[in-house]
Formats: sequence, C-alpha cells, structure tokens
Amino acid sequence: MTIYTHIPQAQFVADIRALAGRLDSDASWNPTFIIGIGRGGLVPAVFLSHATGLPMLSVDFSSQVEDFSDAPLVRLAARTREGERLLFLDDINDTGRTIANLRRALAEAGAVPGSIRFATLMDNIRSDQRVEYHAREIDRSVTKDWFIFPWEAVAPDVAIALDAAMVPERTA
Repeated sequence: MTIYTHIPQAQFVADIRALAGRLDSDASWNPTFIIGIGRGGLVPAVFLSHATGLPMLSVDFSSQVEDFSDAPLVRLAARTREGERLLFLDDINDTGRTIANLRRALAEAGAVPGSIRFATLMDNIRSDQRVEYHAREIDRSVTKDWFIFPWEAVAPDVAIALDAAMVPERTA
C-alpha cells in the first residue's frame, strides 16, 4: 500500500533556503542561471531564483515535446561554450533517469564539462545519478513514501495515485 507524504509549505521553503545556503557557501562555482526542470522543478526554481537573486530559465524534458525539451537543451549547451554556468533544479532525484537523460542530451549538444550542475530538494542516495546540491537525502531502500510537494497537493487524489502507480518500484 502506497504511503503518501505531504511536504508542508514550511518544509519546502526551508529546503529552498538550505539549497540557497549550499550554493552561497560554494565559492568555487557560481551559476549564471537556474534552470527549472519541468514539471517538478519549475516551482522550486522560481523560489530558488528569488532566494538567490539568480535569473531562472526552464526546460520541460519530461514532456518530450521537442520545442520545449531538446531544442532548449541545445541552446543551453551553446551558452556553456560562451562561459555560462547552469544549475538544473528538480524536485527529487529518485531513480536518476531524468538527470541521466539531461546529462546525456547536454553532452551530445556540446555542453562544456564542469559548466553544468544539478540540484534537488530531495536526493535518493540509491539513485544511479548524483547531484551536486540537495536539501535533504532519502534512502529508497528504506523510505518508500510517495512525496507530494505543495504544488502537487492541488491535484485530484486520483491523479496523485496514478502518478504513484506509474513507478511502483519506488513505493513498493
């Protein structure tokens, strides 16, 4: 049976502040832009943009609509060749599939190594991919909850259940 865990707004804001603090304490790497990864990383990216004063852009790699996923990644990779640094932000690094796909697509588009980093609110320590910044860690071998972030809480319960059912290995 799936356990649904709501992330309260106060926890979300605390996680954003934790990410902002980690970015601020890393004097060796400063992003030019925060890139919100649609769908789950868009709201956190807006909040982190406000918390840090950094400008925000977005991609929607999950939609698989080329004009909003592949084409922007090519343009973003080109920006790294001009010296810009990009911080991609998502809500959770669960299996690592999204981050792996983004890393592959950016590398294929010629992104400069070291110019791309990833951040998440929650980072699964069992993921195939590592992120450079996170607010909190989870261990999916122990924690099987389906996390409901504040922006997802407005969805009908049936939609949340369908989302959770799409990846049963996360919640089993």
